[in-house]
This record gives sequence, C-alpha cells and structure tokens, in this order.
Amino acid sequence: MDEYERNIIPQIEAIYDTFTALEKTIADYFIHYDGKADLVSKNVAKRLYVSEASLSRFAQKCGFTGYREFLFRYQQSFGTTSRSGASHHIKKVLNSYQELLNKSYSLMDEGQINRIVDMLSKKKRIYVYGKGSSGLAAMEMKFRFMRIGANIEAITDEHIMKMNSVLLDGDCAVIGISVSGKTEAVLESMKIAKKCGAKVVLMTAHTGKKFLEFCDEIMLFALKENLEQGKAISPQFPILIMVDMLYSQMLQLDEYRRETLHEYTLEALDER
Repeated sequence: MDEYERNIIPQIEAIYDTFTALEKTIADYFIHYDGKADLVSKNVAKRLYVSEASLSRFAQKCGFTGYREFLFRYQQSFGTTSRSGASHHIKKVLNSYQELLNKSYSLMDEGQINRIVDMLSKKKRIYVYGKGSSGLAAMEMKFRFMRIGANIEAITDEHIMKMNSVLLDGDCAVIGISVSGKTEAVLESMKIAKKCGAKVVLMTAHTGKKFLEFCDEIMLFALKENLEQGKAISPQFPILIMVDMLYSQMLQLDEYRRETLHEYTLEALDER
C-alpha cells in the first residue's frame, strides 16, 4: 500500500486527557463520527448541547485557529472503507491494524526521528525502560538495534530500572516506553536519568506538558480504544511501528558497516 490517510484524530487522542469534561464530549463525537450527520457548527452544538464558542475553544486547544479550520482539516481526511470476504471478527482485526497504520503515518515526524537517531548514534550506552507489553517492545528494540552495533540494554524490572537510572551520565540515552504515559516506575526512572545528565526520550500514546520537564523528545505512537488491555490486537504493534522507523533511519547511518554487522549477528545465531 503506497498511500495512507493523514488525519487529525491521533492528535485529538494524544491530548484527550487534558480536555475538560465538556471538551471530551466534543472529542468523543469527532473520534467516533459515523459520517451520517452534517458538521455545521450550529447543528453540532445543538446535537451535543454545547455552545458554538465551546466548539471554537475545542478547536483552538487542538492547535487550530478556530472551528472552521479544524473542520476543514477533519473533513479532508474523513472517509469510510469497506472490506468483504472475511468474517466480522476478522474484519475487526484487519480494520484495527489498518487504523493504527494510518494513525502512525499521521503522527510520524521525520524531523524528530532524525533527531532521536542522531542522539542515539552519539551515545555510548542506550537503555530502554518498559513494563508489561511495553517491556516486551523494549526487548524487541534491544534485539533489533544490537544487530546493527548499538550498545543497548532493555530493562523491564522496576527495581533494576531505578538502580540503573542513578548510574547514568552524559554518555547515556534512555528511552522510556509507556502506552498510558502513567507508568510510575518508568517515569520516575526517566526523571532520575535526566538529572544524572542522560538524554531522555519518552515513547507514549498520551502527551502532556509535564513530560517536557524531563524529556528531550516525546515520540507519540498511535492509540486505539482498549489497546492497553490487548483485547483485539497486540498493544505492542503501534510501538513497534515507531521502533522500526527509528531502526530504518539508523540503518542509513554508515549503512555498509551496519548491514555487515547485521549479517554477522545472523550468522552467529545460525551457528550450532
């Protein structure tokens, strides 16, 4: 597939926790919009029992000048797709993956990817913190980046995580992974690492101003309802999309040497 939808729903979901109760009502409407009703501000306001001024403030909080600009961007990317030849449950899984791919494309920031890769390539040691499914993604990141010569370690135990964070310095980089952005052990360890001089990157589905106090970069990945519980698909999927983007970009740095290292590691694994 060569074309992807770029839409603003991932942006709304990323700042959802910062909305007031009224703004969440508006956000929910646009996140779950079925395309059947018109989106004229007067009619939407009446439908949601809010004022048109509330719609305007919501649009501004999402980064637009007003509701008109928000609506233009929203309608630009709004569309429906249909799939046939599969059962309802199979369609649901496929649609979920496609939705996350489209959202990942919308959230992808190539400039940020280049900055993070440049940061990682200059550090002597890289540590990836994560728990649960995020910990599994951290382990996968370790295995991928080790194969191209990165000195990287994944830490999934919160006690080791905290002990490790106090031993870091300016030669280190820490990548913390938390779908919710609320994993206390990961966030606290990242704060300590930052105080010790390490560069810090947070990978999350939820952003907030509080992260700016201790993060050099906040890399957003896509979110889907109930993703953290892994009810329909693996919660690691959107994380690994972003990990693969970083991996692909890092592979381009000194490409010949890194591809050679990759081949050597594969040969080592094949040896009996």
